[in-house]
Amino acid sequence: MTAKKSKKLPRAATWYEMEGTFKFRNKFCPKCGSVMAFHREPTPRWHCGKCGFTQFQR
Repeated sequence: MTAKKSKKLPRAATWYEMEGTFKFRNKFCPKCGSVMAFHREPTPRWHCGKCGFTQFQR
């Protein structure tokens, strides 16, 4: 018999943290309100794929 495989969480489950209430992990774009993505290379920054807004980390 084969061993049971552990189920992976859906990708969307990693977008939230739960500490009493659900909180979205990523930032929202101040220009269009869409979800922003975090990029580490070549410089750390938050980028909105919808409107092109970029916010660099210090």
